Amino acid sequence: MDAVANRIARQIATDIDARPEQVSATVALLDGGDTVPFVARYRKEVTGGLDDTQLRHLAERLGYLRELEKRRASILGEITQQGKMTDALADAIGKADTKAVLEDLYKPFKPKRRTKAMIARENGLEPLLRAILQQRSADPAELARAYLSETVETTKDALNGARDILAEELGENAALLGRLRQIMQQEAHVIARVNKGKEEVGAKFSDYFDHSEKWATIPSHRALAILRASKEEIVAVDIGPADEDAAARITHIIESEIGITGNGAGDKWLRDAAGWTWRIKLSLTMFMDLLTDLRRRAHATAIEVFARNLRDLLLAAPAGARTTLGLDPGIRTGCKIAVVDETGKLLDTATIYPFQPRNDLRGAEETLLHLIRKHQVGLIAVGNGTASRESERLVKDTLKRLPSGVARPTPVIVSEAGASVYSASELAAQEFPDIDVSIRGAVSIARRLQDPLAELVKIEPQAIGVGQYQHDVDQRQLAQSLAAVVEDAVNAVGVDLNMASAPLLSHIAGLGPSLAENIVAHRDANGAFASRKALLKVTGLGPKAFEQCAGFLRINEGTEPLDASSVHPEAYGVARKIVQACGCDVRAIMGDGTALAGLRAEEFVDDSFGLPTVRDILSELEKPGRDPRPEFKTATFSDGIDSITDLKSGMSLEGTVTNVAAFGAFVDIGVHQDGLVHVSQLADRFVKDPHEVVKAGDVVRVRVTEVDVARKRIGLTMRKDNSAETTKPARGAASSKPNHRSKSGGKAMTSAAPQSSAAGDGAMGSALAEALKRQLDPKS
Repeated sequence: MDAVANRIARQIATDIDARPEQVSATVALLDGGDTVPFVARYRKEVTGGLDDTQLRHLAERLGYLRELEKRRASILGEITQQGKMTDALADAIGKADTKAVLEDLYKPFKPKRRTKAMIARENGLEPLLRAILQQRSADPAELARAYLSETVETTKDALNGARDILAEELGENAALLGRLRQIMQQEAHVIARVNKGKEEVGAKFSDYFDHSEKWATIPSHRALAILRASKEEIVAVDIGPADEDAAARITHIIESEIGITGNGAGDKWLRDAAGWTWRIKLSLTMFMDLLTDLRRRAHATAIEVFARNLRDLLLAAPAGARTTLGLDPGIRTGCKIAVVDETGKLLDTATIYPFQPRNDLRGAEETLLHLIRKHQVGLIAVGNGTASRESERLVKDTLKRLPSGVARPTPVIVSEAGASVYSASELAAQEFPDIDVSIRGAVSIARRLQDPLAELVKIEPQAIGVGQYQHDVDQRQLAQSLAAVVEDAVNAVGVDLNMASAPLLSHIAGLGPSLAENIVAHRDANGAFASRKALLKVTGLGPKAFEQCAGFLRINEGTEPLDASSVHPEAYGVARKIVQACGCDVRAIMGDGTALAGLRAEEFVDDSFGLPTVRDILSELEKPGRDPRPEFKTATFSDGIDSITDLKSGMSLEGTVTNVAAFGAFVDIGVHQDGLVHVSQLADRFVKDPHEVVKAGDVVRVRVTEVDVARKRIGLTMRKDNSAETTKPARGAASSKPNHRSKSGGKAMTSAAPQSSAAGDGAMGSALAEALKRQLDPKS
């Protein structure tokens, strides 16, 4: 391995808490075309057991560090070509560990446009600066007289030129820039002030009209709110010293770099020049550096929150393969109904009008009863949109009319997030060309109850709406992060090769949209796949793609029993040795933990397959095709608690966590308005990260602490002590996100109107803006 690769491996090893040799081996696999899910599952011996999170971080850092090395080589070549390279400079460039430090070192040698300092040098003023630096007791104005000319008419012009040269030299001093950046990162404040005349139009940002907070510790959601306010020209933002004393300390650093120690006339001039250089030039450089870093840091945190919430939703418990009736609630346009079988195939549709203006309650009940009896419905998925609680009550009342002894379907409130986006998509149009868009939404609601993962992968992750500030962050970085989450989730669960849709298959390691379509086309033309090996007959699917995808695809009742497990075909030989050691047929032993109990994994290790792989094979034989998702559970909403006006302080309710942010968790308690459990109310202990306690999809027990009907804010607590009831809750705990069940434009869960949201979008809105601006402000 060359020196550059070694350096990258050591750096990444430090970042992900691994050994350099683990990193080097993993990089070789990724460079060879292996995917992260494949490497994480089937190359544990090579990587030393790195998990998918470490591997994702490794891949991300690998890209950054390779770009850094490419830039380092470019800079070394450029300076060498200029004939200005020195041993000390080469050493400094070689040790630079960030792009910022590298660019600081390159700045003096970087080709630049004609500057004031260049003009001053052309006018012969550089010797004047040297004279002032050397003769501190002399009057700079007197020294300047010797440098007057046709182009430098006055002593003021001469001194200004000398100052321009000094400022440029200071601005190209890598050591000075590094010291200033370090102290600014430690002490700088983010300062926001309202622009004149913007008070009324920017009222939603009012808490940032006169706001100052330390740069190093400002939470991402407040940083993003301030950046949005700045983008909308409501506030002016600065990042600089918190007060005059801090500014004086920074100026003193510049003075020290110049070497000002006395009080002569030259020292005084140089001291003034140092202050001017900071105010006019270096402070702007630091502002841009820190602003860029602040934005990057805030974006990274927001994307991480979105990714974690998305992963939790994708890996939510499936209700299972049961005939399901999906009901998309509506008032004026009626409730749309779709019945799907246990595989998700559409069986029947209907529209009922139980609410105003038709009020056909009896007709609605009869339609529901007919469909339930006709298709032996086992589950009823009620979308959580407008009139969801009323629709749920309709369903429950209807089920009471079923004869005793008849199995009653289980009604479940299901999130509609993104359902309308899917129903209007090209994919839905291809699947249901003759079905109305609104009915397609009911199909999606039914399917996502059966298997959230299989249905949600059909929707752009951004449309699911579990992020904060998702439209403000770097969209390319967001898309890459969410795509990785979807890929990891799909491969962690695995898919049935003979039932999976093309969108689901496209996320399997080694495939993609084109190969997924080819697999489905081959399946449609030739019937179900009898074995994994049959995949090699699919057009375009070669040995490498087969290697990557095979272990994540399941075939039940196929010709090869092991195809129903996550054992990779390359390891079937080891699996059969294990089966032979038990003296049983492979079909008999799969799922029989007692038959495998006496075996030692070490006995089956060979040159090709190490202990981690053998242990995985034993676990898979014991529980073949195991699903890592939890057991299905749903919240039971309290009868008679249908709207925010029904809530009273102290009520104990069950709900479902819909979103987790840095400051707390939003919980759907069935009143068309999610409540906020502030981070301080999540547990009877200090909680730094809400994800330590809850995740999206969790069913939790909460207690109402505060209700503000006018502002649609619900404060909740999960604490078991009485502090939340006896003490006024933090103002942040009284916020809730807005009614996210509006169906206008099909984007209700993905964005909040800019004029009503200062704090975030996606599932966040104006009420959340209140939580961010008022309740979470450190001044509160």
